[in-house]
Amino acid sequence: MNNALKLSVAAAMLFSFAACEPSKKTDASTTQSDSTITTVKLDSTKFQKEIDGKKTNLYVLKNKNNIQAYFTNYGGRLVSLLVPDSTGKLVDVVVGFDSVEGFKNSTEPYFGATIGRYGNRIAKGKFSLDGKEYTLALNNGQNTLHGGKKGFQDVVWDAVQPDSNTVVLSYLSKDMEEGYPGNLKVKVTYTLTDNNELKMDYEATTDKKTVCNLTNHAFFNLNGEGSGDILGHRLQIYADQFTPVDTTLIPLGKNIAVKGTPFDFTTATTIGKRIEENNDQLKAGKGYDHNYVLNGTKAMGMTHAATVKGDKSGIVMEIYTQEPGIQFYSGNFMQSKNVFKGGAKDDFRTALALETQHFPDSPNQPSFPSTVLSPGQTYKTSSIYTFNSK
Repeated sequence: MNNALKLSVAAAMLFSFAACEPSKKTDASTTQSDSTITTVKLDSTKFQKEIDGKKTNLYVLKNKNNIQAYFTNYGGRLVSLLVPDSTGKLVDVVVGFDSVEGFKNSTEPYFGATIGRYGNRIAKGKFSLDGKEYTLALNNGQNTLHGGKKGFQDVVWDAVQPDSNTVVLSYLSKDMEEGYPGNLKVKVTYTLTDNNELKMDYEATTDKKTVCNLTNHAFFNLNGEGSGDILGHRLQIYADQFTPVDTTLIPLGKNIAVKGTPFDFTTATTIGKRIEENNDQLKAGKGYDHNYVLNGTKAMGMTHAATVKGDKSGIVMEIYTQEPGIQFYSGNFMQSKNVFKGGAKDDFRTALALETQHFPDSPNQPSFPSTVLSPGQTYKTSSIYTFNSK
């Protein structure tokens, strides 16, 4: 490496480290190798806005391996996640925008967001507790999706960054917000460990019986934002059953075996291999948009939910959780209407989501694991997304 390049690399690393201060302008440049410098520019001033009387900002987590995770407290969003590929080059594996306005104005409201009060769908926006029926805002045809018209993806969370590895987000969802009963106090802690783990720890309490199902809706492309579709990614889901749905994506009330169906990812299979098969469930979701019932495979002291590998980058993402299910969404409703931070559009199936969760419509499905939270109880669950390259 020549002296000029050494100086350039040193300056880039120093500037990147300075990005950990959310009050300063961020232009994070990260050194990959002696011959390659990949620059990710996120100007923190574009995240310093005021929405509903509360200030938004950009928060940067970084571990000793130079992996970086960028969050904004607008919607509790994961904005960017830089991890090394098989050559050591850092790749941004999370699609998103370079400003609060980008997220706020997106036709897809869930990019990177913390989801609540209830992740996934509730049929016809109605459920009952102790004989009382509650009516929610409808925002997905005749159903409620991801909390309603103004779910947690559209609120400003209180944020504290106690160290360079952690950001803690808190939000009070008031009684009857979007139709849900109870004052729900929510805390989500995102931690980037030195073992290349992005930990998501969720907690919630309520003063009135309610339902709660929290998750994160990061859209991943392990080949990098702007690299094309995700159909070549190899996916394994540790589930023997999935939850079939009707044409509005509401569960039919039972789980069925994946064996012999296009939904069988019990062994690593490319996402695109069977996605165009003539199958009623694939037609209903316009691809994969279904809950998988995890079979309890243990690893890391948790349930091993999924493994996915980028076919171009060699980046492998492992997902572990305390939740009973994971929603696999293959980007079927991406419509090229938004421009990401790197300049690429959100083209059809250019990202996927793997959301750890309880099952969709559980409040109306007695056979599903309960999502009821009562006063005196603490909703507490964790998921871990780990990254390596092969």
